[in-house]
Amino acid sequence: MSEEDQGILLESGTNELEVIMFSIGSSTFGINVIKVREIIQPVDVTPMPESHPNVKGIIRLRDEVIPVIDLAKAIGFSSTERSGQDKYIVAELNQIKVAFHVDSVSRIHRISWEQIEKPTKLSQGLKAMTIGVIKMKEDMVLLLDYEKIVVDISPEAGIHSERLTSLGERERSHKKVTVVEDSPILRQLLRDTLEEAGYGQLTFYENGKEAWDTLESFSHQGTLDQNVDMVITDIEMPQMDGHHLTKRIKDHKEMRKLPTVIFSSLITEDLYHKGKKVGADAQVSKPEIDRLVETMDQLLAD
Repeated sequence: MSEEDQGILLESGTNELEVIMFSIGSSTFGINVIKVREIIQPVDVTPMPESHPNVKGIIRLRDEVIPVIDLAKAIGFSSTERSGQDKYIVAELNQIKVAFHVDSVSRIHRISWEQIEKPTKLSQGLKAMTIGVIKMKEDMVLLLDYEKIVVDISPEAGIHSERLTSLGERERSHKKVTVVEDSPILRQLLRDTLEEAGYGQLTFYENGKEAWDTLESFSHQGTLDQNVDMVITDIEMPQMDGHHLTKRIKDHKEMRKLPTVIFSSLITEDLYHKGKKVGADAQVSKPEIDRLVETMDQLLAD
């Protein structure tokens, strides 16, 4: 789906996103438009032996073989009766294409990341799979952590420290790195892998707003150089996304010198230009942790 077809915001760094709303049972969910390649009618699925229980099978879409994930099952909902309006949402994340089977798709809403809050009162299982709650006028819409859903099914799609072994020994413990990532699981994975790579002075923030407020405070105090040597940020985060955070850093007369790397599952060929437009020094696609470390080494070389 091209950007013109999707109607995606062409301006980068506005802290806005467009969300496709869909339903499973009586609940409403959303997915960021930039993850979606197309929405199709259900087609015949070929079951695969010994596949994950959340995977219905595979489909052939033009020249690609794509797994179909039963999203209701993946998030712990009981099977719902299909109304005949069900759809496959074909998405790309972590460089993998999958089709999510949902009950129905409604419309696209343009919202600000400021409208999205961290989930606090969901059941523990669903909370772990949710990156935010969108407060609409008549409904509460859940933004799921689709990357986690895919990694739970296919662990090789996640971050693995074994990828660092080819890089050899390094000493970067004096470098102070700010990491902005809303997923608790990924924060811990990044902490473990970056520390293994020699980066011992890591400060983590759950969203771009928290990170920006701290960076701005350092700037006002004249202590930015003493506290931060680099910023690594995800894109999708409540309150302030990574593109908007990067734009603010690069528009700031003092902070603009900070090397800023976007590390996200949304770094595709089609979307690379968005990060470039807001001034990111580098963009690395999850789960390429070895490439992230190589990029950090290059940008932080003395």
